[in-house]
Amino acid sequence: MYPNEFRYSEDHEWLGVEGDRGTIGITDYAQNQLGDVVFVELPEVGRALKAGDVFGTVESVKAVSELFSPVAGEVVEVNSALVQKPETINSDPHGAAWMIKVRLADPASVGDLMDAAGYEAFVASQAK
Repeated sequence: MYPNEFRYSEDHEWLGVEGDRGTIGITDYAQNQLGDVVFVELPEVGRALKAGDVFGTVESVKAVSELFSPVAGEVVEVNSALVQKPETINSDPHGAAWMIKVRLADPASVGDLMDAAGYEAFVASQAK
């Protein structure tokens, strides 16, 4: 269910790494909890983020949720198509619904995040 090539945070964000760049989005579990997404707010390119910083919000018919960066880095790209079609988060959370790309401040910090099996176990523990 969760792509093995990604790393995951306890805040339900995923991170895909390519060289010194990371792509960030929210997990299928997170979008299921939110319900139908109707709005997304993302940061400006150039914004510096620390791990755990709020970088935007997702609004659904149920709630507004903050988005937390799983790593430190500088925002180098924002998925503007997602702002136009936020419902993509519900249909393709691990693909077309990526939110931001960052230049990683410390690529080694990726190792602090969970792998897919660890995240699945974490989600299962949350459901109890």
